[in-house]
Amino acid sequence: MPLLVTFFVAAAAAWTVFSLYLSTRQIAHVRRHADAVPTDFAVDVSLADHRKAADYTVARETLSRIETVVDFVLSLAWVLGGISLLYGALASVLAPSLWRSVAFLIGTGVVGTLIGLPFSLYKAFVLEERFGFNRTTPQQFLADRLKGWAISLVVSIPLLLAVLWVMRDLAGFWWLWAWFGVLVLMVAAPTVYVRVIAPRFNRFTPLADVPLRSRIEALLARSGFRSSGLFTMDASKRSSHGNAFFIGFGKAKRIVLFDTLLERSQPEEIEAVVAHELGHFKHRHVIFGLVRGALMAFVALAGFGWLCKQPWLLPSFGVPYQDDALGLFVCMMLFSTIGPLMAPLSNWLSRRNEFQADDYARRSVGAAPMVSALTRLARDNASTLTPDPVYALVHYSHPPVPLRIRHLRESEENAPWLAPAAA
Repeated sequence: MPLLVTFFVAAAAAWTVFSLYLSTRQIAHVRRHADAVPTDFAVDVSLADHRKAADYTVARETLSRIETVVDFVLSLAWVLGGISLLYGALASVLAPSLWRSVAFLIGTGVVGTLIGLPFSLYKAFVLEERFGFNRTTPQQFLADRLKGWAISLVVSIPLLLAVLWVMRDLAGFWWLWAWFGVLVLMVAAPTVYVRVIAPRFNRFTPLADVPLRSRIEALLARSGFRSSGLFTMDASKRSSHGNAFFIGFGKAKRIVLFDTLLERSQPEEIEAVVAHELGHFKHRHVIFGLVRGALMAFVALAGFGWLCKQPWLLPSFGVPYQDDALGLFVCMMLFSTIGPLMAPLSNWLSRRNEFQADDYARRSVGAAPMVSALTRLARDNASTLTPDPVYALVHYSHPPVPLRIRHLRESEENAPWLAPAAA
C-alpha cells in the first residue's frame, strides 16, 4: 500500500477508534448518573425528565457510533478503488471537460447522501418519534430532501465550475482567487440564506405577541442593536425542539424565535435568550468567527493549491487519471484527518464566547431568567445534564448547561445585577 494511502487509512482509523472510545465514555457516564438529578436541578427537573434525557442521549450516541463506522468504511472504499471506479464510469460516457470534473464531485456527494439517508430516516421516524420530538410527516421529509438537493445543485454546480476553471486556467495561484470567492460567500451566505433559502422550508412571520415584542424591542434599544425584524419561525411542523437565532450582517440582521420556544417559555426567559444572542453581537463574536474562518480557509486553500498540483498525488492513491477534481477530492479527504485535531481549540473558543454571551445576558436581564431559560431548554430538549467531561471537551461547542448555570450564579454573587432605570 502506498505511503500516503497508509497514512490516510491509519489516521482515519485512529480518529474512528478515538471517537468510539469517547462515545463509550459518554454512554457509560450518562447511564451512571441517570438515577439521580444533579443537586442544582433537583427543583426544576424531575427524575423522569432526567432519565428521559439520559435515554435520549444514549440512543443518539448509539446511532452516531454506527454512523462513525460507516463513514470510516466509506473512506476506505474511496481510497481503495472507489475514486477510480466512479471517475472511470463517468469517463466512459463524458468527454474530458469541466463538466466531467463537476459530475465526479457531484457524484461523490450523491454517494454520501444516499448512504446517509437511512440514518436520517431512522433518526426522524424512529429515534425522535420514540422520544416525542418528531412532528414531520413522510411527505414533509421527502419534500425537504428534494428541495434541499435541488438548492444544493443550483448552488454547487456554478461554484464548482468556477473553482475548476480557476484551477485549470490560473495555475499556481488559483487557490488565492478561490479564497477571494470564499470570502464573498462567507459574507453573503447568511443574508442569502435568510432571504432566499430558509423561506423555502419555513414560514417566517413578525412576532405577534405585542407585550413580548415591546419587551424585546426595549432590550434591543438598550443594547444599541438594529435589526430588519423580529420573527417567529414555524419549527413546530418538523420538531418540538425549541431554539432561537440571529442571522445576517448590517441592516439585514434578523432575530428568529422558534414557535416551540414561544409555546413553552416565559417572557423573561425569552428575553434572556435574546439577550444572550445580543451578547454575541456586542462581543463581535460573529465578526471574529468570520475572520477566523477566513484565515483557516486561506491556510487550507494554500495547502490545496500546492498539493493538488503535485504529479505524485493521484498515483499515490492508485488513481490512473489526471483531473483537478480528483486532486481536490483527495485533498479534502486528507484534510478530513487533520480537521478533528482542531476541534478542542475551536470548541474552547466557542465555549469562551458562550460564557461571555451569558455574562452579557446576566448584566442585561439578570442571572435568574437566564438560569431558568437554560434549565427549561435542557429539560424540554432532553439534553443530558451529566455529560462525560472528556467527551464534552472534544464534541461540545457550548459549555454543558450545569457549568453555564454555575458560572452565572457565581458571577451574580460577585457582581449583582441591577435592573435598568425606568424611562
